[in-house]
Amino acid sequence: MNIEEENKFFKYKIWFIQISIVSVIVIATLLALPSLLKDREFKTFDNDQLRKRALDRGMSSIPKTYDELLKVVDTPDNPISIEKIQLGKELYFDTLLSKNNNISCATCHMIKQNSHKKSTTLLDTITAKGEDKTNCVACHLEEESGTDRMETAIGDEGKRNPFNLNTLTVLNSSLAKHLTWSGDGTSVEERAGVAINAPFEMNLSAHEAEEKLKANPLYVKKFKKVFKQQHQPITFENTQKAIGAYVRTLLTRGSYDEFLDGNNDAISEQAKRGLTNFINLGCKGCHTGMSVGGQSMQRFPIRNFATIHDLRPNFTLYPEIKRIEMDFPFENKGGFKGQKITNKFRVPILRNVTKTSPYFHNGAVDKIREAVQIMGKNQLGINLSAKQIDELVAFLQTLEGTLVDYKIDNAKVQGELNESN
Repeated sequence: MNIEEENKFFKYKIWFIQISIVSVIVIATLLALPSLLKDREFKTFDNDQLRKRALDRGMSSIPKTYDELLKVVDTPDNPISIEKIQLGKELYFDTLLSKNNNISCATCHMIKQNSHKKSTTLLDTITAKGEDKTNCVACHLEEESGTDRMETAIGDEGKRNPFNLNTLTVLNSSLAKHLTWSGDGTSVEERAGVAINAPFEMNLSAHEAEEKLKANPLYVKKFKKVFKQQHQPITFENTQKAIGAYVRTLLTRGSYDEFLDGNNDAISEQAKRGLTNFINLGCKGCHTGMSVGGQSMQRFPIRNFATIHDLRPNFTLYPEIKRIEMDFPFENKGGFKGQKITNKFRVPILRNVTKTSPYFHNGAVDKIREAVQIMGKNQLGINLSAKQIDELVAFLQTLEGTLVDYKIDNAKVQGELNESN
């Protein structure tokens, strides 16, 4: 090697060392950023200010009385009456509306028919079919979740949802504008009919449903009483209306509602900080309304954090770097990509969210903390701190609630019943 070549080699060596040093500094700086930067600080609010901020953003409390309920959920297309609600409740829990008379609406959208009586649950069904019950479902089926706590919905003869979609909660669903992951359907009445007809749900045609109901003397009598103005009371449409009337009453209240109604002690200080984060970070932009969600279709994920690079050595002179595209920050089992394959999904209702795991459209995430972390990163573009996640989860726990009994101590309800008897 001559002197010119040695000088050239030396220059390249110096250049390589400089580039390496700069690269190390840049990488070290990027890795250290989370610890160097302080969490974004937001203005704090007293109880009245925080309550006002929530109410101003449509985050109102669930009605307490029957009169207030009607103002929120009654509809001209299906006027609510006590007798219609009662008929709908019977139909909701009746396995008659399934192909093989072994599942009902309540099998997947689980609530207890009577507080003192244990209703048949999906756990009984899957156990009989020898399915695995080692996930969250085994311990949490008795909670009032309005869903089945399964990764994917299971219907007639053990058929699984073709897209591996899980069951959305029926609780507070009448407050939502969109009722399925794909945004199909705008009324609980319509969705009741779809569930009865779907081959992978209850698998019963409209005609079969009508014939089975007409063969039942008790239902003949009850349909005539509720739909007395009609020549033929037992129709599939009326069946949908009765079930829909009942579903419209399935609203829940909890400590969050008590706080919105003025009780400052209803939720903890940690939960209040969580509510502040929920509003300030932008969660309320999608999870809004009385239902805290279900009002819009949104793209998920918004930010492409799921893109990774394949850096595995391939033993070539110039290693090939391949980009591997992932649509979601988890395996998209079932291949569902939202409304018209646009990655737009119905924004979930967050009421009782801590009781409705597993999360996301295909039940890919079991833990609420992980779900919150994913949403912060992939929707808000924020790496939430452990403290922020704790506070947000504390707030989400205040959204747990119990079904409101709108018949308690209500003179109008009792009067309506007396008039019909």
